[in-house]
Amino acid sequence: MTRDCSRYVCHINDIPEKGSKELTFENASFMALKTDGVIYIYRNRCPHLGLPLQWQPDQFLNHDKSLILCSTHGALFEIDSGHCIAGPCQNQALESIDYYIEDEHIYIGETT
Repeated sequence: MTRDCSRYVCHINDIPEKGSKELTFENASFMALKTDGVIYIYRNRCPHLGLPLQWQPDQFLNHDKSLILCSTHGALFEIDSGHCIAGPCQNQALESIDYYIEDEHIYIGETT
């Protein structure tokens, strides 16, 4: 199967294990996270005020790298679901982004 190379965002090794990386696609910002070899991609926008989450480039995780941290208001989100468990947007969730992997390269799915 031939994939649309214009949807390419990064190689799987560009995302560190128990780490995160900011991705840009079609002028939108996303965050990619990897834990236990599983990759999660979310839109880089807190559901509370719509602001980006990172506190420094590629830094989306709390100190022990167990949760996603919003740098603006300290909201905490589960890595595997994007569900907010603490902060002003509690019980809301980050927007999950569809993606696929081919030959260790990540391609973003349809975005709106």
